[in-house]
Amino acid sequence: MEILHGLDGRPGLTARAPWIVAFSFGLLHGFGFAGALAEVGLPQADIPLALLMFNVGVEAGQLLFIATILMVIQLWKRTSSLELAWLPRITVYAIGSTASFWVIERTMSF
Repeated sequence: MEILHGLDGRPGLTARAPWIVAFSFGLLHGFGFAGALAEVGLPQADIPLALLMFNVGVEAGQLLFIATILMVIQLWKRTSSLELAWLPRITVYAIGSTASFWVIERTMSF
């Protein structure tokens, strides 16, 4: 909701400093993944390299996904006369709905 509407007409933390939000989520996910690696019995000496390679793979996948989406949007703009003004709103709702589903699903598994 903050991305779409702001907070009382003012931009929220996500709009003002997205790096803080991204850093926080990345840190939490890193701790979770490190804990999972420790649980599967990976030797302590191998955890830093495993985390690095996992993160490099995730970042490469994200960049590939974004590049693909940008190419599709550019192709759409060049070949279609329909406007994509609705795309940002639909994207935000799709991401929020998926995140909400995962939070509920994982909370219920406890």
